[in-house]
Amino acid sequence: MSQTRLDRVREARRTLAAEGPNWVRSEGDFGVVTLPVEDCDAIRDAMAAERPATVVEIGLAYGSSALAIGEALVATGGRRHVIVDPYQESAFRDAGWTAVRGAGLEGISELLRQPSQNALPRLIEEGVVADAAFVDGSHVFHQVFVDVYFLQTLVKPGGLVILDDHWWPGVALASAYFETVMGWTAEPISGTPGRLRALRLPATPATPDFKVLPPFWRDGDLGGHLSVSRS
Repeated sequence: MSQTRLDRVREARRTLAAEGPNWVRSEGDFGVVTLPVEDCDAIRDAMAAERPATVVEIGLAYGSSALAIGEALVATGGRRHVIVDPYQESAFRDAGWTAVRGAGLEGISELLRQPSQNALPRLIEEGVVADAAFVDGSHVFHQVFVDVYFLQTLVKPGGLVILDDHWWPGVALASAYFETVMGWTAEPISGTPGRLRALRLPATPATPDFKVLPPFWRDGDLGGHLSVSRS
């Protein structure tokens, strides 16, 4: 590990949190869109504990979580951080990618400017195996479900997947399916209560019975998560 490189990433994280990115879509957007520092710290710590060689991240935005994952990879000797974001240029004018490059992470991080439903199957075809993943893309149920569906093949058995914004109904319901039907297990994670959901893939992938589909929402999901309204 290069201490100088690690210090550079940590300084980039500090600067981004304190001063914001080089460009924002509108006044106050950075504070709304980006993950709080404590949640980025939680992601960094969870990833570092995995000592991953390869991490896949869906969604880049202003780059806060990408820098946290980059810090974990540099600190533990990781080699590859694949970021998927088709809107980085059109919606964010590469603000997040500029932050990642400014932190000196070019040799580890790469950006796929494609929709995740196209990029993830391509990574699988290329034989990429990730040790962990972080999902913060679309929060619409079917799109979250598709992301996690491909990650169950892309992430190694026993690997870790962290979902952001679990308090949104689409994310919560997709998570509930993989926990209930596919045997993924929730693990404790720090940060803002209810925001992050850390899921451990089973060592042996489940093969569900196509003749039976158990209810995969838990008591309270339909009246809680699925009726929540947040502005």
